[in-house]
Amino acid sequence: MNEITKDLMKLVTDLDELPKGAYNIREDSKSVARQSSENIEIVSKTDKSGIDIIVKPNTASEHVYIPALVTCGGITDLVYNDFYIGENADVTVIAGCGVSTGDSCDGSQHHGIHRFFLARNSHVRYVEKHIGVGEGTGKRVIDPETVVEQEEGSFMEMETTQIKGVDSTVRVTKATLKENAKLIIKEKLITHGQQIAITNFEVDMDGENSSVNLISRSVARDYSKQTFISKITGNTRCMGHSECDAIIMDHGVVSAVPKITANSVDATLIHEAAIGKIAGDQMTKLMTLGLNEKEAEEKIIEGFLS
Repeated sequence: MNEITKDLMKLVTDLDELPKGAYNIREDSKSVARQSSENIEIVSKTDKSGIDIIVKPNTASEHVYIPALVTCGGITDLVYNDFYIGENADVTVIAGCGVSTGDSCDGSQHHGIHRFFLARNSHVRYVEKHIGVGEGTGKRVIDPETVVEQEEGSFMEMETTQIKGVDSTVRVTKATLKENAKLIIKEKLITHGQQIAITNFEVDMDGENSSVNLISRSVARDYSKQTFISKITGNTRCMGHSECDAIIMDHGVVSAVPKITANSVDATLIHEAAIGKIAGDQMTKLMTLGLNEKEAEEKIIEGFLS
């Protein structure tokens, strides 16, 4: 790995070196390092670009790292990754994406399609950080798509973060939940300049006592634009909650578009949205403690996104 690759990997995974256990490092549309473990097998797809990650039943508290890194301008990366999570398995997936255009005027793109198939009573924590870097004028585009199918009693928690340098992103998440399955999604997003971000959640709760909790926290600065779309459908006794909280700064624009559909009298669905500027009394309080205006803003945003 070159220095740009190492820097990007540190930004999206917090790793300074190759991890222990299972990993696949993708650089500029190619796998450059891979290792399976006793309980997690990683194999290349034969019909398209990407990998299958197979987690054995009863795997306990293991990690797998699959960062995708673009190190220069002029690259369009498309990858398909499928996760097969065995019954009663417990695994954490670190799947960040970093895009650098260097000093190029050519843009670069990463499109990642991840599908998760969770067997009965399995447990997945999915951590995804997106970041763009580079001094050139080329656009940095990251379009992730995540599709989740959860069997009875399974649990999945997704933590998605994008706070720097991505000029355009369309973030799609679709999930289907069976009996007693639970899904939690926590999104953190900052846009600035002329950046555009679209988040689209679509969840169907088909099993009794299934539940979903979608929480989005975002900040739109400068002339950036964000759209948050959530569609939750309850087809039986279930619980669904969607929450979008956003801070607007400068000339930023944020739209929240909720849709909740109850196809059963036993479905309980809730949507909440709050969009506005930083409260003046918060700024005043922090500035009286010795912070300047910029420092006070950053402290408030840090607390808001934590």
